Amino acid sequence: MSKRETRGAAPLVAHVIHRLDVGGMENGLVNLINRMPADTYRHAIICMTDYTDFSQRLRRDDVTLYSLHKREGKDIGVHLRLHRLLRKLQPDIVHTRNLATLEAQLTAMLSGVRARVHGEHGWNVGDLDGSSGKNRRLRRLVRPLVGQYIALSQQQIGYLNQAVGVTPAQLNHVCNGVDTDCFRPRRAGEFQPLPDDFASADSLIIGSVMRMQAVKAPLDLLAAFGQLRQRLPEQFARLRLVMVGDGPLLETVAQQVREAGLADQVWLPGARDDIPALMRAMDLFVLPSLAEGICNTVLEAMASGLPVIATHVGGNPDLVTPGETGSLVPAGEVDVLAETLAAYLNDTARRAYEGRTARAHAEEQFSLAAMVQGYMAVYAKVLARQRG
Repeated sequence: MSKRETRGAAPLVAHVIHRLDVGGMENGLVNLINRMPADTYRHAIICMTDYTDFSQRLRRDDVTLYSLHKREGKDIGVHLRLHRLLRKLQPDIVHTRNLATLEAQLTAMLSGVRARVHGEHGWNVGDLDGSSGKNRRLRRLVRPLVGQYIALSQQQIGYLNQAVGVTPAQLNHVCNGVDTDCFRPRRAGEFQPLPDDFASADSLIIGSVMRMQAVKAPLDLLAAFGQLRQRLPEQFARLRLVMVGDGPLLETVAQQVREAGLADQVWLPGARDDIPALMRAMDLFVLPSLAEGICNTVLEAMASGLPVIATHVGGNPDLVTPGETGSLVPAGEVDVLAETLAAYLNDTARRAYEGRTARAHAEEQFSLAAMVQGYMAVYAKVLARQRG
């Protein structure tokens, strides 16, 4: 447990998450806490498992961190530990996130916390579209315990309303925000953190930032890039693919790169801390996922002035406007992805226009300030109902 003790009269929000580590939901939580005025809400982060050095991105010293060390599978003891902790903290609000922590709503109720919020940030890895009957039954069972829901995408809003039975009065659509000062377009002559022997001045960089796991479909992107050898034979030598991220498929991707003879044109740097600079080195951003909530890396790419090719899943249509900020392609269809890539690589004007429009949309529609105000409005609503 962290010793950063919280003091003050502002209401305390206990955020219950599975694990505080590198990830889109976790990044959104850190951004929310860092940007929320300290005199409005205090915060505690309760990790059902543990937290990593990612927690050092928190810039407030009044945030407490707790690890409950949940074991794999069913662990009734973790709810007893959570109950004791909530009784000790006496938070004004408990905010759970995603299916992994939904059961904590019951623990929060039994601990005497009356203001309860649940956020849906993306689909479970084993249930990419919410169709699992078991998961749907769990959501319906817990639904009466939740005061307000926050969903990041319109798809999740529809699912919660139609499949789970959440009333419109309980549903709140709050999109992730992006730091448009940190993520910005490349400036002339700016340093690019690519290997010296990888790219030259006339290279065209296709990029992606993802966790190397099956749901993100990194092998689909690699296969589509390989098809460009036949589709664009005269240009292919100057094309480069940058796939940033770590995960269980990283070695598989690296092996296929070697087998395809693409080692000189594909860079797999693993996890990196310089994502803003790496994005500024790209000319086009691709997200080949099979499922998504609201993807932070898409927002970051847009803020970086990049056109985005994304799969037509989850919250991607909420972010990418075809013909304006990028293109949407069917998930899992490598041929269509390769064809779309080829069209962009042959059209400099299109890349420039959609990149400028993407940046403008990020500034106007997806600011961190708007995200913070959205969460604060939900917290005020659930507290007002509890006090009333």
